[in-house]
Amino acid sequence: MDTAEFLIRERETIVGEADGALALLHERHYESSGAATSRQRLELLFDQLVGAVGARDLTSVVAYANTIAEERFAAGFDLSEVQAAINVLEAATWKQILADLEAEDLAEALGLVSTVFGAAKDALGRRYVSLATRTHAPSLDLRALFAGTEGG
Repeated sequence: MDTAEFLIRERETIVGEADGALALLHERHYESSGAATSRQRLELLFDQLVGAVGARDLTSVVAYANTIAEERFAAGFDLSEVQAAINVLEAATWKQILADLEAEDLAEALGLVSTVFGAAKDALGRRYVSLATRTHAPSLDLRALFAGTEGG
């Protein structure tokens, strides 16, 4: 089965699973933005996944991840919050692939999905850190890791 077609067919199940998992994490900014906004954000990211898988092109999803980094950074999200949202969507996608695809389709589907999510998370992280190094970002304050050490 074509992976993009499979993802389109399973969109509601995957996004619903991710939405439920994200709610259980109780991430401050996602809770305060409301369930409908969080779901819409997951749907937009999922649509980027489908587009990248279908086109075999990461350009759009990388650009989208950069936009997310800029928007969420400006809104005060921790990088970990944004990564957690991507991770729950990735996990829900893998779960559905493993549950429903035939064994001969698994390697390609998991490879495509992992490549897209990996590129998105990499772009998001690099852009977020780039923004954070221009200003003080509490989520990237590493001093606490060095408590009790010389200079820490």
